[in-house]
Amino acid sequence: MSDHWYVAAENPFTASRVRPGAIDFIFDEQPPLDSLLTQLRASGYWGQIVGAHGSGKSALLATLRAGLEASGLGVLHLELHAGQRRLPLSFRKLRSAENISVIVVDGYEQLSWLARMRLKHFCRRRKLGLLVSTHRPAGFPTLCTLRPGLPLAQKLAAQLQQGYRELVTPTDVAACYAAAHGDLREMFFALYDIYEQRMGNLGKF
Repeated sequence: MSDHWYVAAENPFTASRVRPGAIDFIFDEQPPLDSLLTQLRASGYWGQIVGAHGSGKSALLATLRAGLEASGLGVLHLELHAGQRRLPLSFRKLRSAENISVIVVDGYEQLSWLARMRLKHFCRRRKLGLLVSTHRPAGFPTLCTLRPGLPLAQKLAAQLQQGYRELVTPTDVAACYAAAHGDLREMFFALYDIYEQRMGNLGKF
């Protein structure tokens, strides 16, 4: 069995391929990367990306992080999950981190009020940038607000199926996008189930 057949027999919507930050961000309605980096630089590398769950915030953060690192800045990336009220690193460890210019926090709204205030104070005192993703505006300069539409959802689904059997159609994507109320992550979970079912049906013939 060739490598090509092995890839084609997998599900392109598997969790490892659609997890936050795994999919390259597509600049459709947002300003281009260079423009966002310029805007971020002008604000002292303080900024927020605002958007609902599954809107692509993690993907954009990953792209911005790569752009910052390419410009020679040291970036510390902190990822928070539901209910995580504290930073995954203590401020003692943050103070000992070397060559860090910008702290990136994915899921900033998870932090408690006190943790947010302490982090802001820490970054101001050390003259560090602070770039966050959040569901609601959190008092930072807004780089962009993400509201992914159906055309982008269909483009991402087509991109994920490149090199795979194309068993999910644009109509499937439209139905799952509507059912998930624009949450791309939930949409991908539904598309995974559709793909699995159709792969199973193929195996019956």
